Amino acid sequence: MHKQLIACFILISSVSFATKGLADGDIVLSTSNIHIRTLAASCAACHGSNGNAVQSNISNNSVLAGMNKSYFIAQLMAFKNGDRPATVMHRHAKGLQVEEINQLADYFSAQKPMAAISPQPQSLSVNHD
Repeated sequence: MHKQLIACFILISSVSFATKGLADGDIVLSTSNIHIRTLAASCAACHGSNGNAVQSNISNNSVLAGMNKSYFIAQLMAFKNGDRPATVMHRHAKGLQVEEINQLADYFSAQKPMAAISPQPQSLSVNHD
């Protein structure tokens, strides 16, 4: 019985020690961060990884990396409200909550803009071995 009590005490102490210093919001922040990063990843098809568009795509799509937060929010809200015409962006923006738009603005403004590079042309060749 005495050994079980000591083992139980050690187990409870280790769990308590492992979580010491974590605030209640830390886990929520982590989950929120994953959600926003997932939303941001969906932007990559047109706006490039982390908001850095590929050279051949820049004329039609903005580079989001390093974009001013206020400008980002204003543009997404304009798409969401239908004030700014677009082919696809109004559909994406309508699906976002205002808080998600604000968090995406934080995310993309924190990304480092990179010089656009043109992808190397690739060709396929038939190989019959």
